[in-house]
Amino acid sequence: MIHRIIDRNKHTFNRYNAFRKKVFRELLPLESEIILYMLPWLLSVNHPRCPGYIEGLQRDFKVYNVDNEPEIRARESVFKRRFGVKDKRSLLKRRGDSHLIQGLYTIGSVGTVSQTRDSDCDIWVCYRKEDFDRSAWCHLRQKINLIKDWLDLNIKMPVFFFVTDVDDVKKGNFGPLDAESSGSAQKNVLKEEFYRTCIVICGKIPLWWVVFDPHTLIDYDAALSAIQNPLYGLYDFIDLGNLQKVARNEYFGAALWQLHKSLSRSLKSIIKMTLLKMQLDLPDQPLICHRLREEVLSKKNSDVFPDPMCFTMLSILDNYRRARQDEWIEFLKKCFYLRCELKPYDKRHLRKKQLAAELFKHYPIDIKERIRLGRFDSWNFDSQIELGNQLFRFLVKIYREICAEHAGIGSDIDKQDLKVLGRKILVSYQYKPTKISVLQKPAGKLNISDMIIHMDGERWSIFSNPEKSRLVISSKDIVYNIAFMVWNDLFNVNRIHMEPNSSSVTLKEIINLGNKMKRFFGKSNVSEIEFSYFLKKPTITKLLIVVSFEKSPWEKDVNDFAFVYKNTWGELFVKRFDTQQKLKSFIKTIGRDADRAETSFYVQRNSASYEKIIARTRKILSMLTET
Repeated sequence: MIHRIIDRNKHTFNRYNAFRKKVFRELLPLESEIILYMLPWLLSVNHPRCPGYIEGLQRDFKVYNVDNEPEIRARESVFKRRFGVKDKRSLLKRRGDSHLIQGLYTIGSVGTVSQTRDSDCDIWVCYRKEDFDRSAWCHLRQKINLIKDWLDLNIKMPVFFFVTDVDDVKKGNFGPLDAESSGSAQKNVLKEEFYRTCIVICGKIPLWWVVFDPHTLIDYDAALSAIQNPLYGLYDFIDLGNLQKVARNEYFGAALWQLHKSLSRSLKSIIKMTLLKMQLDLPDQPLICHRLREEVLSKKNSDVFPDPMCFTMLSILDNYRRARQDEWIEFLKKCFYLRCELKPYDKRHLRKKQLAAELFKHYPIDIKERIRLGRFDSWNFDSQIELGNQLFRFLVKIYREICAEHAGIGSDIDKQDLKVLGRKILVSYQYKPTKISVLQKPAGKLNISDMIIHMDGERWSIFSNPEKSRLVISSKDIVYNIAFMVWNDLFNVNRIHMEPNSSSVTLKEIINLGNKMKRFFGKSNVSEIEFSYFLKKPTITKLLIVVSFEKSPWEKDVNDFAFVYKNTWGELFVKRFDTQQKLKSFIKTIGRDADRAETSFYVQRNSASYEKIIARTRKILSMLTET
């Protein structure tokens, strides 16, 4: 009978879910305690002393089954003490008119070997739209925002909430294209990741997870009818839709999305990109989430389960082995080791090491190499950049193979989404004259050593070591080099040195200009640019005019200009002019942008004619923009 199979699978899934929670708790004890237990409690209470309180709320909210969760009930007294609640009774009052939240679910690396100190926590808050009027929906968003404000101040792990209608998940509607959502670019690819990686924090179990039997083919709709039959009392499940296959064009959109995500953290995107390529090349093979579900539900009497990320990585490496691409196997397993921040002698995260050991039993890494990878934080600047370049080349290689081998599959993707993602990628990767190039960073921060500024003839070079064997940037324009350091977050005033040279440029002025650029422009981060900007032509938003930077401070001539400007696409440019005529020609090309842009000036502080030069430059600029 279907209901017996479902009930049996439910017990196995609950053990698996508890196992995933244990991994989360071992990796982040404080954060996991708050996210797994306090969060559903806060969403289900409305007390003036508790985060998320809404004054005058007529109908409160309740996460499904929160009042029957023993782990939450056991901690409620601790929660109340933390917030100074004196009431000894439970705040989880049984009320029939509460707005029901169907469930809270994590998606992604949380509770897996891929969870690291820099991981964030994406949480789906699932509700039924027909159960919420406009007022209730607004109150739910208000409550979540208040709780998020408290989480941002009290835990290190960034938490992001996605308030999602159950029917939208079933249809694969995950919102418009923006910084956190991929619009039409993913759809069921995102649902596959959800089923493969989710943890039920509190609430109903996704029905898809229990519709499986090794001996009997179970129809999803028949299982849905069974749980809706009141005779069986199977109320603990949520129908987020079946998932048999993913449309090929969605893999294309998801690959483009991952290339976009790699702009800031390429090491996190490399595994997802290879997974997309594998599933696109093997459309008749079962999805990874199906294979993981079968593996998990077959462990009826075990409390140890496969890790979703290791399981996925093993499938990828097996595929490369079948294709006899051994060189990429070596590269990918090292990327995975780095991605998970594994360390061979780490005694704190034993469960994480045990789970990863199963993968590396099949694809071993030499102990010397594991030690080297485990010390990634101490790699020198050049080694980190070289890895970033390797990751970039590999990502582009996969994307080009997808485009070449599966031509036309992207034709059904929303054209607007495709245009936005394509332009965002170009911002980081495309060469343009006078544009500041962006370094390929494998992870967050780079290991910046001392920056040595060296002048040889008319050329300025910056090296990352005193021996000058590691070149960072070289050009004839020192202003360009300073902008490069600032834009790539390499500018550290305590680690910049300049060798003696014949120019009039001083280290003090370099530091002053760099600090000015840092305050005015910030650093490159195309992922933060609003997607709507990429539907229009780029326009200049900020303009810094550097006057006579390389001239003697006693020079009164105003014919040396460096225009450093940032546009709406998040690109930074440096243009140099040695005559007012060339400056005028440039101003004509940018039109009214220069007039509308936020404008600032930089002149050497020790210049004898500081105020006069700025006044003259303002006058020149105003005359040019008026013509």
